[in-house]
Amino acid sequence: MSKNPLPLSRSAATVDEAITSRMSVRAFLPRPVDKAVVQHLLTQASRAPSGTNTQPWKVYVLQGGSRDSLVDKVCAAHDALRANPALAEQYREEYDYYPERWVSPYIDRRRENGWSLYGLLGITKGEKDKMHAQHQRNFRFFDAPVGLIFTMDRVMGRGSLLDYGAFLQNLMLAARGQGLHTCPQAAWNGFASIILPHIGAGPDEMVVCGMALGYADEAALVNDFYTPRVPAEQFTAWLD
Repeated sequence: MSKNPLPLSRSAATVDEAITSRMSVRAFLPRPVDKAVVQHLLTQASRAPSGTNTQPWKVYVLQGGSRDSLVDKVCAAHDALRANPALAEQYREEYDYYPERWVSPYIDRRRENGWSLYGLLGITKGEKDKMHAQHQRNFRFFDAPVGLIFTMDRVMGRGSLLDYGAFLQNLMLAARGQGLHTCPQAAWNGFASIILPHIGAGPDEMVVCGMALGYADEAALVNDFYTPRVPAEQFTAWLD
């Protein structure tokens, strides 16, 4: 007997809808998310594949005071870093998320993404205060009631980051099934020296990324921002 309770056509439509409706939400409602729902999402996400079933993910769920305290600490550090760029040495990412040297087409897509978002919000080039404030929204989890910090043991190799991506995607798609939205955030990575002690992570762990989780504020203008994708024909080669 099939373990899938839905007919195949309905299952496919449900999966497709979860994929296409997933987006990086940047404004959330204060509506709380039940702990049992978060636990369910993490259980579903854990079905992600990983090399030799190593399952390298570690998850810290922040709500209430623990969330708010981390927000305050990292926002203060973000402000201090702006005032004194020399502090950047204290806030370095532990792995290269972005390339050291940008080339086309990636730099073009990055610029399009940034200026499209800022344009929607009415932020023009040179408005550094507004840019700083918008970037700091990351460190407020975009007001989501649930903040997630993901870590991995330093002993693991690069392949575990690939496994981690599958886990994170599972989590984000499972969230759509519960009417929730997410925003995966690499912005947190540079503040590991603040994050790791706060969450009680050991010295053998490194921050992989953060994520905001909650119910989207559908009335927020920023949530009208839906990023484009290049057609599959542009990144696919068919070999017969």
